[in-house]
Amino acid sequence: MNKKIYKDADQAVADIRDGMTLMLGGFGLCGIPENCIAALVRKGIKNLTCISNNAGVDDFGIGLMLQQKQLKKMIASYVGENAEFERQLLSGELDVELIPQGTLATRCLAAGYGLPAIFTPAGVGTEVAEGKEQRNFNGKDYLLEYAFDADFALVKAWKGDTMGNLVYRETARNFNPLMAMAGKITIAEVEELVPAGELDPDHIHTPGIYVHRIFQGTNYEKRIEQRTVRKAG
Repeated sequence: MNKKIYKDADQAVADIRDGMTLMLGGFGLCGIPENCIAALVRKGIKNLTCISNNAGVDDFGIGLMLQQKQLKKMIASYVGENAEFERQLLSGELDVELIPQGTLATRCLAAGYGLPAIFTPAGVGTEVAEGKEQRNFNGKDYLLEYAFDADFALVKAWKGDTMGNLVYRETARNFNPLMAMAGKITIAEVEELVPAGELDPDHIHTPGIYVHRIFQGTNYEKRIEQRTVRKAG
């Protein structure tokens, strides 16, 4: 029996508990783990710390978890499309850590590589630098940023096989590969689950060694965060 294969999102997230730290892949609403988020909302757990590029929108993505007040802290790079997020931030209900997008990615990468920390020039001389160690290398200042420490990483891929190998589709790759490497336990939901050996090894983006649980998702909406079209004529 393959212990990586789970029936659905509810089974895959069953042992995620109150107070845990979660990474969630995606960029905007592109490549987000829709099924896992829905399962967490149904589960009703609280006091979560979520690491994600953004906080979804009011009625989709992580925004659904914010509606249920399931988050105590949000670590993200961009949060501008969510009115409920803004309300909770301004009221003091939600702790928020905004970090540069490249720093977010590199802290994920450091966790995946087993590095405790990295040095980056991003944020030097700004509020981002407050309370952080700085060092100068070759005449340039850098900030010390610690690798993330997440209990689970929840990612979404286009295809996956029964060994956990993943293939992402176009821009939906975004933060998913980095976060898949970084979680202590990585849960991958895929649109299509195929037998091991069916994926071309040269096309695999995340090796199965990083994936602990995998299931085939359903009913993907794949919403577009903002749609801009050319005026007729």
